[in-house]
Amino acid sequence: MLRSAVTVGAWTAGSRVTGFARDMLIAAFLGAGPIADAFFVANRLPNLFRRLFGEGAFNAAFIPVFANLLEREGRPTAQRFAEEAAAVLAFWLLALTLAGELFMPQILHVIAAGFARDPAKFALTVALSRIAFPYLILICLAALLSGVLNALDRFVAAAAAPLLYNAFAIAAMFALAPYVPTIGHALAWGISASGVAQLLLLYWAVWRSGLHLHLPRPRLTPQMRLLMRRMAPGLIGAGVTQLNLTMDTFIASLLPAGSVSLLYYADRVNQLPLGVLGTAVGTALLPLLSRQAAAGDEAGARTSLNRAIEYGLVLTLPASLALAILADPIMQVLFARGAFTHHEASLAAQSLAAYAAGLPAFVLVKILAPGFFARGDTSTPVKTGLLVLGLNLALNLALMGPLKHVGPPLATTIAATVNAVLLAALLRRRGHFAPDRLLASRLARMAIATLAMGAAVLVLRLILIRAPGAHVPVAVLAVLIATGLAAYGALAQRLGIYDTAGTLRRRFARFRQA
Repeated sequence: MLRSAVTVGAWTAGSRVTGFARDMLIAAFLGAGPIADAFFVANRLPNLFRRLFGEGAFNAAFIPVFANLLEREGRPTAQRFAEEAAAVLAFWLLALTLAGELFMPQILHVIAAGFARDPAKFALTVALSRIAFPYLILICLAALLSGVLNALDRFVAAAAAPLLYNAFAIAAMFALAPYVPTIGHALAWGISASGVAQLLLLYWAVWRSGLHLHLPRPRLTPQMRLLMRRMAPGLIGAGVTQLNLTMDTFIASLLPAGSVSLLYYADRVNQLPLGVLGTAVGTALLPLLSRQAAAGDEAGARTSLNRAIEYGLVLTLPASLALAILADPIMQVLFARGAFTHHEASLAAQSLAAYAAGLPAFVLVKILAPGFFARGDTSTPVKTGLLVLGLNLALNLALMGPLKHVGPPLATTIAATVNAVLLAALLRRRGHFAPDRLLASRLARMAIATLAMGAAVLVLRLILIRAPGAHVPVAVLAVLIATGLAAYGALAQRLGIYDTAGTLRRRFARFRQA
C-alpha cells in the first residue's frame, strides 16, 4: 500500500509543482483583481462538472466493470464496453456543454451572485466561462481513457496528462496575450486547448496498448444501465463535495473584490500536502481494504486502516503546523510580485493559515471514507457529507461578516473536522476501526515532534523576518523550511516514529537479492 501511495503521490506532486508555476505567473500578471476573480470562477465551472462526471464517480463505476470484462471475456468484449460507455458519456456531456454555453449568465447568477453588482466583471466572467466550458467534454472523455489505461496496468500516460493543463495555461499567457483582450481570455483558451491535448495523448496511449476505440451510436444497453446505477452513489457523494466548494465561491463573490482570488491562491498551497498525502494514501488503501473485506479479514482491514492513518498523518501533522506558521513568508515568496502586492499576499496568508488548520481532518476524511466504500456502503459518507454541507453553509454565513476572506476557509476547516470525527465514530461503532496501541503511541510521538519542530521554526522566523507583509528572500524561506524538515526528521527518528536506517538496509538487501 505504501509503495502505491508513493507512486500516486509523486505524480500528484509533479502536477502541483507545475501548477504553482502557473499560479505564480497568474498572480504576477493579474494579482487579485477583477480579471483574476473572473478567470477563477470560469475555471471552476468545467472542473466542477469534471469532478462530478469524469473522474471519481464515473471511474469508480467504470474501472471494475471494464477490468472484470477484460479478465473474464477478453479484450474484444472489454473494448465494446469502453466504446459504449464513451458514446453515452459523450452524448450527455455534449448536451450539458451546449446547455452551459446557452445559459451561462443564469448559471453565474447562482454560483457567483456577488459579481452581478459589477456589470463589467459579470460580463467578463460570462465570456471567459463560455471559452473554458468545452474543457468539460474533453477532459471527461480523457478520464474514461485514463480508466482504460489504469485497468490495463499502464499508468504513465494517465498520470502525465494533467501536466499538459499547466503547460498549456503557461504557454497561453505568453503566446496568446497579445492577440486577445486580457490575460484571462488567454488562460481560458489555454484551458480548452489543454483538454484537446490531453484527450489526444491518452487516445494515442490507448491505441498503442492495442485497443482501437471508436465512437458508436449511443445506446442504453443493459451494461450501460448497470454502469449508471453504480455511478449514482458516487455522483451524490461527489456532488456534496463540489457543493461545498461552490458554496465557498458563492460566499467569496459577496465579499470585497479580490476575495475569490485570495481564497484560490491559499487553497492551491494547501492542496499540495493534501493531494500528495491524503489522496495518495486513500487511493492506495481502497483496493487493499476491498480485498480484505471480501475475504472476511476484518482484523487485517482494521490493521490496514490504522497503518494508513499513520502514513497519512506522519507528514500531514508537521505540514499543517508549518503552513500555519510560515503562511505569510510562503505567500510572499510564491506570489508577491507584479500585480500581486505584499498586502494581498498577507491577506491570502491569513486564508492559508485557516485552511492549514484543517489539513489533518481533510486527510483523515480521504482515509476513513474507503472504510465504508470497501464494504459496499456508499450511503453513509454521503449522509455525513450532507450534514457537513449544512454545517458549512451555516458557518460561512456566520463568519463571512466578521472574518471576511478568513471566514470561508475556517468554516471549511471546522466542517471537515466534524466530518472526520463522524466517520471515525461510525466505523468504530460497526467494528471496522479500532485504534491499536501502535497507532496511539505513534500519534503521541508525532505530536511531540510536530510541536517541537513548530517551536524551532517559529523562533527562527521571528529572528529572520521582522514583520508580516515584509519582503522575504527566497533563501530565508528555504532556511526556514530546511530547519523544519531537519528538526522533525531528527525528532521522528529519535522518537522511533520511523526507522530510516532500517528501511534503507531492508531496501538494499532486497536489491542485492534481486
